[in-house]
Amino acid sequence: MRRVALVTGGARGIGRAACRALAAAGYSVAVGYVRSRQEAEALALALVEGGANAMAVGGDVRRREDVLAMFQAVRARMGAVDTLVCCAGVAQQKLVQDITGEDWDYLFDSNVKGVFHCVQAALPDMLRRGRGCVVTLSSMWGQVGASCESHYAATKAAVIALTQSLAKELGPSGIRFNCVSPGTIVTDMTAGLGEETLDALAAETPLLRNGTPEDVAQAILYLCSEAASFVTGQVLPVNGGFLT
Repeated sequence: MRRVALVTGGARGIGRAACRALAAAGYSVAVGYVRSRQEAEALALALVEGGANAMAVGGDVRRREDVLAMFQAVRARMGAVDTLVCCAGVAQQKLVQDITGEDWDYLFDSNVKGVFHCVQAALPDMLRRGRGCVVTLSSMWGQVGASCESHYAATKAAVIALTQSLAKELGPSGIRFNCVSPGTIVTDMTAGLGEETLDALAAETPLLRNGTPEDVAQAILYLCSEAASFVTGQVLPVNGGFLT
């Protein structure tokens, strides 16, 4: 039976690469999006034309009702989601004294509450089947902190704690939870750092380059696969050796 994966934030960046990798591995793939409808639908169409089973599904992970509707749409067309990949997220650079309450809430609602909503929506079917896999996306800055991104780093640290807690809580039910922690990955999100900063980060990385979305997607694919059937509660760094 073909496994069904929902990838939030699937239209761009790491999420897009994850959708491609999962589809190539034989998964039915739902490309989640909130604003990038055109990109999500184009990706889903490309995957279908390549022989995969794919669809685009829209919704804001900050809103519980949107998330429930997304899962229902996928269930109606593909079947129950047994693989959830939480790539939806936002970032922001600000000095701590300039962060507003609205900034703080926006990042935590998007990066942490969004994962919480998706996990709660996925659990009924996973518990009923006695199996499931959830992969979340943190960041190396969630492991060591980040200057001028304290609220972003805090959300990513929270994602790690949530993932590890759920691995312990739901392991007895056959559901695995793991986290991928990327380093500097060249995406639209990091483009705002500027070429000089990106070059400096690459120079600090033992592999002397920044990562690609495909680098992270392969780590996600491994954690979703049966090759990782005895792996849960782990944080898999994909940072080129930047952190050891």
